[in-house]
Amino acid sequence: MYALYEILSLLLTVLTWIIIIQAIISWLVAFNVINTGSGGVNQFLYALDRITEPLYRPIRRLLPDFGGIDFSPIVVLLLIAVVRILLRSLLLGY
Repeated sequence: MYALYEILSLLLTVLTWIIIIQAIISWLVAFNVINTGSGGVNQFLYALDRITEPLYRPIRRLLPDFGGIDFSPIVVLLLIAVVRILLRSLLLGY
């Protein structure tokens, strides 16, 4: 059971970092620090969006409009923390 917990924990950690990287890059694009005209940057942003959008979509439907500020990454990160706690208690017993 410990190996299963470690594998799931690793996957959740990778997902957490993907969300953080995607949020930082979206800020850099918004402030024109990163040029989106480059093909490599566009492909990287597209890949990050393909990974994170299925997680954000249901949360964006539930959250009210905050005037251009997207709180869905924060909500997903909080849900990942809750899932980690539940996994630890279910699989490890504490």
